[in-house]
Amino acid sequence: MSDLPRKAVTRTVKLAALPLGFAGRTALGLGKRIGGRPAEMIAAELQQRTAEQLFSTLGQLKGGAMKLGQALSVFESALPEQIAGPYRAALTKLQEAAPPMPVASVHAALAERLGEDWRELFEEFEDKPAAAASIGQVHRAVWHDGREVAVKVQYPGAGDALLSDLTQLGRFAKLLGPLVPGMDIKPLISELRDRVSEELDYELEARAQSAHAREFAGDPDVTVPDVVHHGDQVLVTEWLDGVPLSEVIADGSQEMRDRAGQLLARFLFSGAARTGLLHADPHPGNFRLLTGDAPDGPPEKWRLGVLDFGTVDRLPRGLPVEIGTALRLTLDGKADAVHELLRDEGFVKPEIELDPGAVLDYLLPIIEPAQVEEFTFTRDWLRAQATRIADPRSPAYQLARQLNLPPAYLLIHRVTMSTIGVLCQLGATVRLRDEMEAWVPGFTTDDRSQGNSA
Repeated sequence: MSDLPRKAVTRTVKLAALPLGFAGRTALGLGKRIGGRPAEMIAAELQQRTAEQLFSTLGQLKGGAMKLGQALSVFESALPEQIAGPYRAALTKLQEAAPPMPVASVHAALAERLGEDWRELFEEFEDKPAAAASIGQVHRAVWHDGREVAVKVQYPGAGDALLSDLTQLGRFAKLLGPLVPGMDIKPLISELRDRVSEELDYELEARAQSAHAREFAGDPDVTVPDVVHHGDQVLVTEWLDGVPLSEVIADGSQEMRDRAGQLLARFLFSGAARTGLLHADPHPGNFRLLTGDAPDGPPEKWRLGVLDFGTVDRLPRGLPVEIGTALRLTLDGKADAVHELLRDEGFVKPEIELDPGAVLDYLLPIIEPAQVEEFTFTRDWLRAQATRIADPRSPAYQLARQLNLPPAYLLIHRVTMSTIGVLCQLGATVRLRDEMEAWVPGFTTDDRSQGNSA
């Protein structure tokens, strides 16, 4: 595999071929149907080929293209099963790996960023990458003091590639819409583009990771590896062993799924409260289930390892109290109060008139997991929600089109929805209400926002 394709024309040609390929396969499928082949067989074949082309292209290009693929991958649970099947394997590939940089390019990058004597910093360095992501790849190594470390090296030209990809992808965002029913892809692409500069800055990432590592040091539930060294486009952190969440999704026992899901929900809510930062890239490749000395249980001893703090939302006072208040009022059935709060926060624009009761009917199914003591997240439940909101004939669809998502809530919304997507992939039974009562300001009447759940 060659270096990250940097020439804008090269990347644009590859991305521009995607909608042409989609259209061509649709026409071919029509021809085959006329020729007598069963429509279901043709549809499955077209979906398989589309998935292979889309995610192969996104993975090869890395950059913003792969970043979009990773963002979409956590929503595959929302797809109808007859469509989800062909996509699932291709999506999962993006969560853990991408085509690697050539070894010579890695060495050259390290020499440029750490100095010509960079090898003296390591007792060992594995040339084969342990993982690859949208803007860099990770190598396992041993630091000069004997610690096992992960060395993240940014792809040369990653910044230009990110901006170029996301601009190009935005031009045919509508074609990607069917991948995630009920979700508008274009704002997602715009929001990803806004985060590019932060994710390229490894010093910012090092600060965010260090803040989490300090706060969660010795925590019985969550582990964040310490930062060992950081420089321009190179980040060295302690190595973290564990079972990737993608493997738990694929092959994990129900105990593993439930524990991983509980801890993922706990980290989502507690992280913002404890650090003032929201980890904003919750795809399965960024989490590990650490079973340690008790791989067969008890699950209460298993911890969640958290990686990749390149994208965070800065929330100095934790999650906005308005979120918890709106959820509590909705669960209490106070339609007028919910409507007023949503209007005050900008979710309902001044010129829009909505029936408070209809707003309540729209919200209640979505927050069902917070209504009960424990909730089992399933693909079927998520598909039902996506279908309800995506069907132009449904009242939910009509109401959703009149709601607004204020910029201040955009990243919080995406992180929450992505986390729910992962919980549904896990099929985890989670005591979500416990975590919300413990960590979400405004969710309980006494506004309790500190402490941990049992």
